[in-house]
Amino acid sequence: MKKTKLHSLLTAFALTLFTFSFTGTEPPAKKIIEKDLPYLVEFYKTRHQQPELSLEEKETSKTLAAELRKTGFEVTENFGGYGVVGIFKNGDGPTILYRTDMDALPMYEKTELPYASKKEVEYNGEKIGGMHSCGHDLHMTTWLGTARAMVKMKDQWKGTLMLIGQPAEEIGKGAKLMLDAGLYEKFAVPDFAIGLHSSPSIPTGQVGFGRGYTMANTESIDIKVFGIGAHGATPDKSIDPVVIASMIVMDLQTIVSRNIKPTESAVITVGAIKGGIKHNIIPDEVVLKLTVRTFSEKMRQYVHKRIKEISRGVAIAAGLSDDKMPEVIIPETFTPANYNNPALVDRMEASAAKAIGKEQVVAAEPLMVGEDFARYGQTKEKVPAVLFWLGTVPDERMKSGDMPGLHSPFYYPQPEKSIETGVLVMTQAMLDLMGG
Repeated sequence: MKKTKLHSLLTAFALTLFTFSFTGTEPPAKKIIEKDLPYLVEFYKTRHQQPELSLEEKETSKTLAAELRKTGFEVTENFGGYGVVGIFKNGDGPTILYRTDMDALPMYEKTELPYASKKEVEYNGEKIGGMHSCGHDLHMTTWLGTARAMVKMKDQWKGTLMLIGQPAEEIGKGAKLMLDAGLYEKFAVPDFAIGLHSSPSIPTGQVGFGRGYTMANTESIDIKVFGIGAHGATPDKSIDPVVIASMIVMDLQTIVSRNIKPTESAVITVGAIKGGIKHNIIPDEVVLKLTVRTFSEKMRQYVHKRIKEISRGVAIAAGLSDDKMPEVIIPETFTPANYNNPALVDRMEASAAKAIGKEQVVAAEPLMVGEDFARYGQTKEKVPAVLFWLGTVPDERMKSGDMPGLHSPFYYPQPEKSIETGVLVMTQAMLDLMGG
């Protein structure tokens, strides 16, 4: 009888442990975030209404710096442009870099939200609208919410928080500016670098992770096509660069379709053709402007090679002399492909499952967009880095299928749930990485 009763008690205890391990408990930051959410939503709406363009984030960076100081961080401003570095030391443990970007885009907002941006900015000498149409306002808010929550939970972790507000992500310069200014040398080489980006296709309440290459090398390449100009009525006296450029455009399409293995990825898009000034004048020069996207360095170099070969081959076939061969201009600086460290992804996915439930953590496919967050993991120190997707699509837009992409004047996130989800996932990841 005693043995049976003991067996029953042990069985009940085991079942309790089993249930606990699979259902989990409320995330440590849950109540903190719920209490802080009104403040964070108001912060988000204010930032949304006050966009600043790349390399002009003066007031935005001041605001972020002031918020970190209020929270207890040691703050350095104007680091690598308008970059902000906040350090919070809490004993011996890992150093975690958490980045937010700060810049907006030159475009008029068309969302008709009550807190829509009506601010005008100057861009290329003209007045135009400014808009956070890539979610950087949400990134800043989640970053701040995480900072505030982690400080309130400092008895649950040990280590150093290294929060950076990065300028100029939209033009691919900000991360390089901060690293070149000595980010790792003057502060610390982090043990981990993490960040998030708003997703225009994942519903709010979810997050998406990818392993390995998740975003592409992003390059802007120009091709100057030369020719021999003439009167439009005497094309026989010309070697027409408009026709040569057109043939190059068409032949460039064969690089992806015929030169690259179908299981590999690349994008070559001609976004602009510029040449000529009048209907009846055949010009002597045309410029093609390309965006080129690849993942690996090997593929990147191969695409460069084929662009040069095709451009030269078409020009030779047109009868141009060596001194009039096309000039392919490939800038040395580009946005490198983002690589998510698989082992760190495993840890962060497990943390996210604890924070919001396993069913809310989804697999994210690689995309050919670019993000200079990639640079933080590609220095000589090879810091393990992960940039994941934060779902932002409101329920009504998921149901209707009306889901504008990033950089659309109609894009907007669902603030409350997106912010809460982002802070829950980030705080849980940090607590787990720092021994909480």
